[in-house]
This record gives sequence, C-alpha cells and structure tokens, in this order.
Amino acid sequence: MPILADLADAGGSRFVPLANRLGLSRDALRQTLDALIESGLVMRNPGYGHPSRPEYVLTASGRRIAPICAKVLESSRRHDIEDVVLKKWSMPVLAALDKEARYGELRGAVGATPRALTLALKELVAEGLVERLVHTGFPPSTTYRLTPKGRGLRRQVARLAAGLHELSGGGRIRTSVG
Repeated sequence: MPILADLADAGGSRFVPLANRLGLSRDALRQTLDALIESGLVMRNPGYGHPSRPEYVLTASGRRIAPICAKVLESSRRHDIEDVVLKKWSMPVLAALDKEARYGELRGAVGATPRALTLALKELVAEGLVERLVHTGFPPSTTYRLTPKGRGLRRQVARLAAGLHELSGGGRIRTSVG
C-alpha cells in the first residue's frame, strides 16, 4: 500500500529514492515491486533511461487502487496505527470481522497460522481496533468484534479488497509483500 500511494503521489519513481522515502531495504522493495508488477498494478516505465524519468509507474489498475491505498494509509496515520495496520495479517483480520466471530471462524476465514492470528489479534486489540469478549458459561468461549474505530478502518479495507477483487476478475491478486 505505501508503494502504490507513493507512486501515485509522485507520478512514478526511481528505485533508490522510493526505498529512501519509504524506509525500506533494497530486498524488501525489490520483492514488493516484483509482486506488484506480477499483479499488474505497477510496471517498469518503458520510457525510463533519462534521469528525470521515473523507473516505476502505476498501471491503469494501479491508478484505480492507489487512491484507496492512500486513504487507508492516511486514516491509519491519523490514528497512529500505521505500524499495526501494515502488518501482514492485520487487514485480512479486519476484513474478516464483518460480524462477531470466534477464533476458529477467523482462522478459517483468514488462513493464518495459529501463532500469526494470535499475534495479529493481540496487536489489533491493543490498538483499540478489535474487542475481545470472554463469554462465561461452560465451556467458556471468546469472540472478537470490531470497535467503532475498527469499523471505520474496515470499511476502507473492504473497499480496497473489492477493488482488488474487481481488477482480478474475481480471482486473486498476489498481495503477500506489498
């Protein structure tokens, strides 16, 4: 998301300035750019070669998704939760929590390992995006639901997911790294 938002804002970028602006290692940026190119959201600029021309630019699909990415980033920065939101499993968990759900239901919907889901839920609860409810009874059970702050962010994440789904023609766009 930060790469798409930055490329939209700058109208494209060369590799090193992009890495410096986003504070990414060269390897992480390379992997993410490769995934974004494979997904059809970013492309190498066919006119690259002159120092003032960007090396990477958004495709038409990337230009449709980038404003949504920018809104999610703006909202997460405004609430000082960017570090949590940009972790791998945070947005899938937010997207899956359209209603109150048990841990097992979330795990099935998200597909994360138990450890990854537990860590994501703990961080989302700590940031006030998700509420953990312990129900008394036998056996006791735990459910998770979005807080008002989490519902606002979920709406934006759902728009992003819908946009990616539409661009992929109902298939999946690879979004593992970026």
